[in-house]
Amino acid sequence: MSDRIEEPLSTQQEDVQRRNAVRETLNQESSPQELALIHPPSATASWLRNWRSSIAIAAIAIISVPITSLGYLLHPFQQSIDPKNYHARAEDILKTTPLIDGHNDLPHLIQVELYGKMTDGTFNFNDRLLGHTDIQRMRKGQMGGQFWSVFVECAAVENINDPTWVVRDTLEQIDIARRFISEYPAVFEYCGDARCAKAAFKKGRIASMIGIEGGHQVGNSLGALRQMYDLGARYITTTHNCDNAFGTAASTVAAGEEDKGLTKFGHDYVAEMNRLGMIIDLSHVSHQTMRDVLSISRAPVIFSHSGAYSVQKHLRHVPDDVLRSIKRNGGIVMATFVTRFLNMKNPEEATIHDVVDHIFHIAEIAGWECVGVGSDFSGTPAVPIGLEDVSKYPNLVALLLERGATDEQVRLFAGENLLRVWSNIEIAGKRIRSGGEKANEAVWEERLETWPIGFPNSPFMYRKSRERTRGVKSTPHYFNVDSKEGVHKPDIPRK
Repeated sequence: MSDRIEEPLSTQQEDVQRRNAVRETLNQESSPQELALIHPPSATASWLRNWRSSIAIAAIAIISVPITSLGYLLHPFQQSIDPKNYHARAEDILKTTPLIDGHNDLPHLIQVELYGKMTDGTFNFNDRLLGHTDIQRMRKGQMGGQFWSVFVECAAVENINDPTWVVRDTLEQIDIARRFISEYPAVFEYCGDARCAKAAFKKGRIASMIGIEGGHQVGNSLGALRQMYDLGARYITTTHNCDNAFGTAASTVAAGEEDKGLTKFGHDYVAEMNRLGMIIDLSHVSHQTMRDVLSISRAPVIFSHSGAYSVQKHLRHVPDDVLRSIKRNGGIVMATFVTRFLNMKNPEEATIHDVVDHIFHIAEIAGWECVGVGSDFSGTPAVPIGLEDVSKYPNLVALLLERGATDEQVRLFAGENLLRVWSNIEIAGKRIRSGGEKANEAVWEERLETWPIGFPNSPFMYRKSRERTRGVKSTPHYFNVDSKEGVHKPDIPRK
């Protein structure tokens, strides 16, 4: 599906020829002899001569307009696109409907490859880079928006409450994403709400949003979650490939362990995400976790990069009963391009047609109002044949049309669904907050075992706080001061 029909561009020479042809026509239609015969000298003739001069000047002015601009002005009168020219139809649709991808891991690559450095002369996103993503190919792919994924791998710890550097690395990637977006203001615009995304597209920019790919990246803390929102993140993938304080991951079930679904603390997580108006992403979670979240969420949810379980029996995909729940919930499943999810037996044989199979099944069960695209470009090691990089989105849209989707259904798929779902999530959050619901202050029970208690001589506000410190020998640092002499002495032990 690499062949594309391109409209020929007018050269400067062709423009000149067209202008000369028009001038010759004008001269033939209004020769001096005709003017002499038709318009004898009179006041009326003088008026007509002025009138004709005005017409001629206007005609020359129109001829002087660049052909591209003239074509735009005359667009309503151009011949309609051949219904079987699927590429032309796809490109035409994407001119007025933003194609918004739900998942691209570029910030992770900038962190691991460049140590987060983008201004030392090494990195130029205008260049044709290796991998899947750069500005040239995003423009060729007619992209209208992108959720940039902030991804930090699950730490290799025995207990999910063990301390790690994951939150630090997540904060750095949010910083990378924000700086990256602002580094190319003519191309990208950061958007924290759906209205901004629509406006950015109208201005010719690629709306850029941030998602966090794993609840472990907020340190199992609702307070940290709120801070991530304030820093610009707009969705959280509830789990990645590890369980966390909120719920069970699909990878856990794939390894033969029990699907425990959403945890008790996970209910508080869902409530707080709903209150904030932050998007809950259920890609990567177990099937029971999907069902549990959908049973209690007060707002729509998304799957930022998943497929249909009935098409390929991979646990990362969404089963039909959940697809029906998504329809009732008003959410969206965004079809992924990860080859090992598309063809479990022979991933290298996965093609664009496999992706379309998933899209049509999701649409069949949940409706065209509940399907979108979430590639996992710049994250997945391998991509399907026909969807090699971000320039190939028009091919995907064309194939949807060829397989029977209508223009309106494709517009929903490309971006209108996601924008509607996001708007409804924002509306739900405002409604919840206007009802007086305060920030959820729940704490994960397992954290209480290692919760800080302060020093025995801290100026506590309550007696019970001091009682908890009985027997604790920890004290503030005295900086090796010799109390007798009132000076620092390195050999004095800490008291």
